[in-house]
Amino acid sequence: MNLHGNTEKLAVASSTRSWRNAAMGLFALGGVSISTWGPRLPSIREDLRVGDATIGLVLAGVTIGSIAGLLASSALLSRVGPQRAIWGSLALAAVGISIVGIGAGTLTSLPVAMAGFICVGLGIGAVDVMINVEGAAVERTAGKTLMPLMHAAWSAGAIFGSGIGAASAALGIAFQWQFLGEAFVITAAAAIAVRYLPQAMPLDAATERPPAARRVRQWLRGWGDWRLLLIGLVMLGVELGEGTSNSWLTLAVRDGHHQPEAIAALFFTMFAIGETAARIVGGPLVDRVGRVRTVRFTIALGVLGLVLFIFGGPAWVVLIGTVLWAVGVSMGFPLGMSAAAESGPNPAARLSVVASIGYLANLGGPPVIGLLSQSFGLLNALWLVVALLAVGFLAAGVLRTRQGEGSSERDSVHRALIHR
Repeated sequence: MNLHGNTEKLAVASSTRSWRNAAMGLFALGGVSISTWGPRLPSIREDLRVGDATIGLVLAGVTIGSIAGLLASSALLSRVGPQRAIWGSLALAAVGISIVGIGAGTLTSLPVAMAGFICVGLGIGAVDVMINVEGAAVERTAGKTLMPLMHAAWSAGAIFGSGIGAASAALGIAFQWQFLGEAFVITAAAAIAVRYLPQAMPLDAATERPPAARRVRQWLRGWGDWRLLLIGLVMLGVELGEGTSNSWLTLAVRDGHHQPEAIAALFFTMFAIGETAARIVGGPLVDRVGRVRTVRFTIALGVLGLVLFIFGGPAWVVLIGTVLWAVGVSMGFPLGMSAAAESGPNPAARLSVVASIGYLANLGGPPVIGLLSQSFGLLNALWLVVALLAVGFLAAGVLRTRQGEGSSERDSVHRALIHR
């Protein structure tokens, strides 16, 4: 009996490691996908012959697609399972990246480029909920804070993607060829990673899933849950900060601080490095001081960083501001997703509620920043990010862990791993 029990424990530990590593790989691919176009926006803007406000409207295509992807994620995950659903969503995002490159670079067509951004958003919006469901399940199975590390993998992917963008800009490689190459890598790597995910649903694996109509009602009820909405308020500030960096940091450094495109792209890379480093050390910090203090400390650094970035001065001051900005937006989303996943039944639906709020800021905020920049300048438009980060600081108390939550989901995950 003891030997059998030890064998079971070893099997669960091995499966958990493989599952964790696969989930981290998929997070990294998400980061590569979302960072593809940011470093090349100056070239995209030039080829399309449009201004910042129009670029902001084009980027709204990502928002439209992402909200649709978020809404579809729970049903898609339950219908086809995590392996096919996650791979299909990443493949759709890769197709969208290719369309953006062809539309903006080869065809110089604004509608085609916007259609590509919608496809990217649809794929990324769906896959983001799915991989966070996987990450939350792995975290509960391991019994320690892993979501910041998962999101560090996303940031590491963003470093890789932005580094490719900076190198391509420096070498004069047309962005459409860069996008096609990255799309191929994303699709192929995702096909390998999803093979190591559990076949069954990672959460609620041991129970029968309710009918679709009931799941929709559960999702709608989530919008009346004050705790979920306050978690979303924290995400609103940090995700606006992250989304603004993805879409506008390169242009802000180039136009506002007068740096060439290749150098501006390197600032974006430094942002991704700062966010990744903060998330790598974030897990142990959370285990030591808790979610609330961690989020408030990082957000305070982010506010300081944005103030330094806006006022500018020597390049090193702008660089310090960029890195602190990155630290400030690093922890709110992963810790908010952990808090949402443990807050009640149907974690995928609950995650989709707070993720919807986060995506509204991450992908809907940049068009707003673009419109504000027309009247106040791009650097001054960033004060909106500062204000919403301050609101997130005040609301962060809602992230406090509740004792005993998530135990039933953890038990079902263990059973699913043993019997898969």
